[in-house]
Order: sequence, then C-alpha cells, then structure tokens
Amino acid sequence: MMIDVFNHFSPKVYFDRLPAYIPGHPVLTALPRLKTLMDVDARLRLLDEFGDLQQVLSLAQPPLELIAPPDKSPELARISNDALAEMCRNHPDRFPAFIATLPMNNVEASLAEIDRSVKDLGARGIQVFTNVAGKPLSAPEFRPIFERMAAHDLPVWVHPMRTQQFADYASEKESQDEIWFMFGWPYETTACMTRLIFSGIFDALPNLKIISHHMGGMIPYFEGKIKLTYSQIFFGTLDKSPAAERAGLKKQPLDYFKMLYGDTALGEVGPTRCGHAFFGTDHCLFATDAPFDSEQGRALTRNTIAAVNALEIPKAEKDAIFAGNAKKLLRL
Repeated sequence: MMIDVFNHFSPKVYFDRLPAYIPGHPVLTALPRLKTLMDVDARLRLLDEFGDLQQVLSLAQPPLELIAPPDKSPELARISNDALAEMCRNHPDRFPAFIATLPMNNVEASLAEIDRSVKDLGARGIQVFTNVAGKPLSAPEFRPIFERMAAHDLPVWVHPMRTQQFADYASEKESQDEIWFMFGWPYETTACMTRLIFSGIFDALPNLKIISHHMGGMIPYFEGKIKLTYSQIFFGTLDKSPAAERAGLKKQPLDYFKMLYGDTALGEVGPTRCGHAFFGTDHCLFATDAPFDSEQGRALTRNTIAAVNALEIPKAEKDAIFAGNAKKLLRL
C-alpha cells in the first residue's frame, strides 16, 4: 500500500467561484489544463495506473487569503472542505482522508473551520502556506491555529508560497527565469520552518506535528549551516548558539529541525536520499505533489515511487515511508 500525503485537487464547485474574486488570474486558465486536478474520474484513472495507491487530498493553490477578503474567505473554505470530504466519502478506497483548507486572513473563522472539518467532516489535518499574504506564519496572531491542531493531535501541512512578484534582487520588481519557483519555494519553506522554530513553538507545543513540503526545502542539505549560525562563529562555541539563546530556545536549533516531518515530493533519487538521511525513516512521508507535471501527475508519481524504492533501507522501513508513518500520524 502507498498513501500519498501531499497532492492537490481543485473541486469544480469551488473552482467555479474563483472568477468572481480573481478575474483574469493566471490560475483560471492554467489549472484546467490539468484534467486530473479537477476531474474526479480522471484522478481515479490516474490512481488505477499505480495499483493500491491512495491519496490524502488537499486543495490546490492559491491560498484563500490571496483570493477573498476576510469576510468571504470562510465561505470558500467551507465549500472546498465539503467537496473534498465528499470525495473521500464516495471513494474511501482511494481517498482515505483530506486535509482542511483555512481562511487564514480570519483567524477566528479558521479555528471554527478546523473544529468543523475535523469533527464533522473527518479531516486529518490542515494545510497552511509559508506566509499569510506576506505575514510570517510564526506571527503571534497565528499561534492559536497551531495550538488548536496540537489539541486535536493532528498535523499541520505547510506548503510554500511565493510568486513572480518576489524579485530576485532589490533593484528589480519581478523574479526572472522562474527563480521564484525553482529556488524561491525551497527557500520559503526553509525560512518559514526556521522562523517557527525560533519563535519557540516547539518549546510551547512539544507534541506539535508539522509536515514540511518537498522534504523540508533546503533544510536537509544545509545541516552544517544549521549547526553553525553566524553569530556563533564569533561569540559562541561548537555547541552554543547565541541566536538560540537570544530566542530563549531550550535546545540547539538542529534538535528542533529534526522534529519536523519531511515528505518525499522531490521525484529524484539523490535528494530523497539526502532528505531521508536528515529526517530519518520515522519522519519521512510518501508524497508526490501530483498532479503538477506535464503528464498530469504520472511523472511525479512514477519518479517518487522509484526514488523511495532506491533508498538502501530494509523493506519494513520503505513500507513505513510509503504508508505506515501516514497511518500513525493521521490516525487512519
């Protein structure tokens, strides 16, 4: 069995609402090009090609806070979560669960939607983005979201969010050559995870579970940088980080990074090996990011399965990555 914990779908009943809020937005013409993103039958046929593959569904971007104002975004959240829950009810053999979308520009409504989605719809977690319309996810106003998820003992999925308008250089107005996507998204994930850690969130909520998309962005590949912060070079020791002390952290930064979960949505053998070496089997989860490739999700799924199978670990550990860890974490 394989359980893909981070892939995306855009229910038609939800997508049809978007033109009223974001007329002319590129996603309105781009997303329909991926039939498996919006057509349930097409998605089911995709899954049939991969045997016993199951998917935990999440809504495709853009984030609701970039679509609708605070008084309207809660309705969009309800529509999308109801639709994903219905897919799970209709096809439990393929979609054992979904993760809820939140109107993050309305924290009170987000808390209510968490409870409704978990208790009434069967959501097994929530999806948030690395920033909330430019605000850091680590800002105090969003801490109640994490507190509520810790109380439910369910994970928080964090997806990167950066657009072409985030320039590569201060002298420019837009990113060039799709750098905002290729390298901006991994950096965005890394910066978000670091800010959350240095906000003391894991000291306050030691049982909080965060799934960082694309195997933690840059994190596994810069373990040395995590161990050695800049001020540590001049004012610390090998095991003493002035930055961590200033933040009031109880442990060294690397210890907190190891508390994160990384998913395998990389599609390549080498990076998957590096990510697995950093997070360890128990904190790795199978995910593909389907259907966002030119083969409607087939390439990402095929390549990610191959990357996990290429890990030089016992079959029992591969089984844990493919499904066992998800079952435990999501209480499936």
